[in-house]
Parts: sequence; C-alpha cells; structure tokens
Amino acid sequence: MAGDAWTSTSMPYLRPAGGDRADVWSEEAAAYGRRGTQRIVQAGEVSAPAAVARLLGIEAGAAVVVRRRIMYLDEQPCELTDSYYPAPIAAGTGLAGTAKIRGGAVALLAELGYVGQRVREDVTARMPDGQERELLRTGELEPVMCLERVVLDGDGRPIQADLITMPAHRQRLRYELRMG
Repeated sequence: MAGDAWTSTSMPYLRPAGGDRADVWSEEAAAYGRRGTQRIVQAGEVSAPAAVARLLGIEAGAAVVVRRRIMYLDEQPCELTDSYYPAPIAAGTGLAGTAKIRGGAVALLAELGYVGQRVREDVTARMPDGQERELLRTGELEPVMCLERVVLDGDGRPIQADLITMPAHRQRLRYELRMG
C-alpha cells in the first residue's frame, strides 16, 4: 500500500488458491487490515467483444463465458473486472454462474486441466464513461487505468482474458519481474 492508493499486484490472482482458501481478494485485503469484497453482476455466455476476441485469438462475436464483477475495498468500489473464458473451456461450469467459486476461478480452471503458465498485461489510461463513473463513484475529471490481461497455458493457448477498469487515483500497480 502507498498512502491511500491500493497497490495491486497480479500474481495472487494468477495462481490457484488451493486448500481451504475461499477468496484471494478478501485475504489479500485482510493482510493489510482492509476489507475486500466483490459483487458478481453478470455471468454467462456472451458474444466476444473485439478486444476480448483479440486477446483470446478468436473471431469477434464468437461465444465466450464472462464473469463481470465489481471489486470493493472497505466498501468503496475499486475495480470493474470482466473475466472472459473461451466457451469450450467454461460453458456449463461454475465460471458461467453467479455463485462464488471456492478458491476462485483460477482454481476451477486448474481443476478442469487449464493452468496458466504465462501472462501478458497492457495498462492504459483514459477518461471513464458515465456508467464507469457511476459504478466506481468517481468524478467527471478523474481518469481510470485500464488493464488488459491474457493468461496462456503451457502450450501458449489463451485460457482467460481480463478487462479491468480502476480509478487511477486509488490504484498503484506493481510489477516485479525476474531477469535471466
């Protein structure tokens, strides 16, 4: 954590939680004396938007499964997180439903035989649209950071794509890379 901004690292959300761990987000927040919750606002099969199709390497409009969530830190919205999965992987699984998944989506993917081995993230900034401002409780002149993430399995196949929108003034992203 840095001041009032939440420092976010992706790694806890890319590995299966395992064991009895129910919610990686709430555990991470609790480790800093904070309260992390989430609300699943939509789940199910949809047509892939262009950005998602590009990340997953499929045709725009192809069937994908989405889980749309609003993430909260101390009751304040801090992220709009849309996770997309290829329909052949996720259709008919817990990923297509609105119930919480014990251990998280990554744990369920691992149970299904899909384990991420590589991740690629792109971060941009822009001004939010009206709906994003309302959901994130931000002002008209407060920019958002947008994170596009794709998770690839050991064969380089995309198994998950995330589109994450965060109030820029409440976030700090941290990347630590191993060299060599």
